Amino acid sequence: MLRFLTAGESHGKCLVGILEGLPAGLKIDKREIDGELARRQKGYGRSPRMKMEKDRVEVLAGSRKGKTIGAPLALLIKNKDFKIDALPHVYSPRPGHADLAGALKYNTADIRDVLERASARETAMRVAIGAVCKTLLQEFKIEIISHVTRIGAVYARTQELSFNQLRQKAAKSCTSCADKVAGAGMVAEIDRAKEQGDSLGGVFELIAINLPAGLGSFAHWERRLDARLSASLMSIPGVKAVEIGAGFSGASRRGSQAHDAIFYSPAKGFFRKTNFAGGLEGGMTNGEPLLLRCAMKPIATLKNPLASVNIKGKRPTEAAVERADVCALPACGVVGEACVSFCLAEALLEKFGGDSLTETKRNYRGYLKQIRKF
Repeated sequence: MLRFLTAGESHGKCLVGILEGLPAGLKIDKREIDGELARRQKGYGRSPRMKMEKDRVEVLAGSRKGKTIGAPLALLIKNKDFKIDALPHVYSPRPGHADLAGALKYNTADIRDVLERASARETAMRVAIGAVCKTLLQEFKIEIISHVTRIGAVYARTQELSFNQLRQKAAKSCTSCADKVAGAGMVAEIDRAKEQGDSLGGVFELIAINLPAGLGSFAHWERRLDARLSASLMSIPGVKAVEIGAGFSGASRRGSQAHDAIFYSPAKGFFRKTNFAGGLEGGMTNGEPLLLRCAMKPIATLKNPLASVNIKGKRPTEAAVERADVCALPACGVVGEACVSFCLAEALLEKFGGDSLTETKRNYRGYLKQIRKF
C-alpha cells in the first residue's frame, strides 16, 4: 500500500515527508523534484516569500545510489524563513481560514498555533512527494498536466487545444493559462485586486493521459478512484469544489447526451469519441484521458481585512493580516498534479503490485496483453 505523511509548520525549521510503499529500483532524480517545487513557487500574484525560500529537497532515507530500495522514502525541505517562536501572537481570526474553528478545537487563544500548520506551506512537501509519484507514473508513460481556465471573472478558451498544446502554452504563461488573451486579462484582474487589497480565486483543470482501464474499483466505496481523487484534491487549502468530466454541466443534459458511446476497432480496441465521463466510470479508469477541474476560493488573508472578533477580549476588530498571495491558481494547479499523481500511483501499485519496479512492469505488461486479447 502506498501512503505518505507530512510534518512541519509554515515558519518552522522544515517540512518533512515520508512516502512508504514504493517498489525498489525507481530512479529518484532530485533535480526533477526541485523542478516541481520551483513550479509551485511561480505564478503571477504570489507573495514575496516565494522569492525568499527557493525550495530544495533532501532525500534522507529510502534510496541508495539514486534508486529506491523498497524502504520508506524520507524527504526534507528546509524553511529559510524559520522564525516560528519569534512571531507575534494572533488573536483576530480571519474569515475563510482555519483560524477560529482551529482555536476552538484545540483550545488555544493564540491562533498562531493553528495557522502555522493550516498554512498552504505544507503543500510544498506534497508536491515533492507527488514528484516522486509522477516519476513512477512516467515509467508507465502516464503524464499529468494542469492549466488555469479561470481567474476571477476572466475565462480561458482552450477546448480545442490538444494535451501537448495545453502543456506548452500554459508553461509559457505567468498565470498558467493556455489562452494568451485570457492570460493577459487575468494579469490585469490580479493587479486590480492587489490595488484594492483584495484577493482572487478561480478554476484550474487537470488532465492525465495513457491510463489503462481498470484502476480503482467499484467493489467498495473507499476504493472508488473518483472518490479518492476528489478527497485528495479537496484537501488542498482553498479548494472548494471538484468536477469530473462534464460534471455540473452534464447534470442538465439528457442521458443520450451525457454518456460516451462505446466503439471498437482491431487497432484501437474499445474507445469513445467523447469524454463526458472524464475518464472515470464506476469508480474506475476507462482508458480515456482523466479530466478534473478544481475551484479555488479567493485567498482568505486580505490587506483590507474583513470584520472579526478578538478572541481574548471578545471585542469587534479587523481580521489579522498575514503575508499572503493575491492569487495562487497556478501554484494550486501544481499541487493538484501532485495529489493526482499520488492517487494514480497508489491505484497503479494496488492493481499491479510488485516489490520491485521490474515486477510491477511485468505485471502491467501482462495486463495490457490480456486487455488486447479480450
